[in-house]
Amino acid sequence: MKITVIIPTYNASNDFYNLLERLKQQFSNGYELIIIDSSSKDDTVGIAKQYADRVIVIPSLEFDHGGTRAKAAEIATGDILIYLTQDALPYDEFCLENIVKAFENEKVSAAYGRQITYPDTNLFGKHLREFNYPKVSSIKTKKDIEIYGIKTCQLSNSFAAYKKNVLTNLGNFKNNLILGEDVYIGAKMILAGYSLAYVSDAKVYHSHSYTILQDFKRYFDIGVFHSCEPWILKEFGKATGEGGRYVKSELNYLLKNNAYHLLPNWFFRNAMKFLGYKLGTKSKKLPLTIIKKISMHSRWWDK
Repeated sequence: MKITVIIPTYNASNDFYNLLERLKQQFSNGYELIIIDSSSKDDTVGIAKQYADRVIVIPSLEFDHGGTRAKAAEIATGDILIYLTQDALPYDEFCLENIVKAFENEKVSAAYGRQITYPDTNLFGKHLREFNYPKVSSIKTKKDIEIYGIKTCQLSNSFAAYKKNVLTNLGNFKNNLILGEDVYIGAKMILAGYSLAYVSDAKVYHSHSYTILQDFKRYFDIGVFHSCEPWILKEFGKATGEGGRYVKSELNYLLKNNAYHLLPNWFFRNAMKFLGYKLGTKSKKLPLTIIKKISMHSRWWDK
């Protein structure tokens, strides 16, 4: 199988060399590297040209989480497309090789790897990664919807791989989604009878230390996504059950780490997440001026 690695970028130059150098250690038999840049104002494009087989530059306002990745998929020559974000960093020299092994199971159409936190990540960011990316690998199918609900179609394009023929046959990543292009296509794949693999041995460093305001905005956008694609919740179930399990797990995580001083933060943070999500599902009723102030992807609304 031929492999293509795709990285969307924007002003990535600070840590870009480190990512690209680590990618050079992957796959002794080589792979195609495509970097699609949204008109960076720094030296990202210049750096990319030193490493990539193809560098595509698009207007910054043209960037779209789904559409930009779909554009790169159409150009790619690989049978397997591996997507990374610019802030993800290979954990070791085997991360790409390990994620590709998931496709030895012919029913697997997509796979995502484990995300390890950077050392300076706060406890909320660390818990998020440990909750969503456990140490044990798994494969989910349509039969698992009753057990895992919306988690059945979980994917993360921070580090994920797809069979190109299945991806394109199902319509590719959808254009003009505020976020969730990975979950969208994952849901399509599950409903079409394919399997999704989580590969815990395929690891990258990737994490964030979001503030309460950033979490509020992120959950607002998730609410927007769910309201724009209501069929996902209809087919897989509402996110409230999984959300409750997450909140309890986060509380236990703080207590386990003796972070009692963060309990007020935990309470307010989760209240704001809930409020943000609910507002996102009702975004059509809100003034655009307000929406752009409370959305993490404010430029998306200009479309």
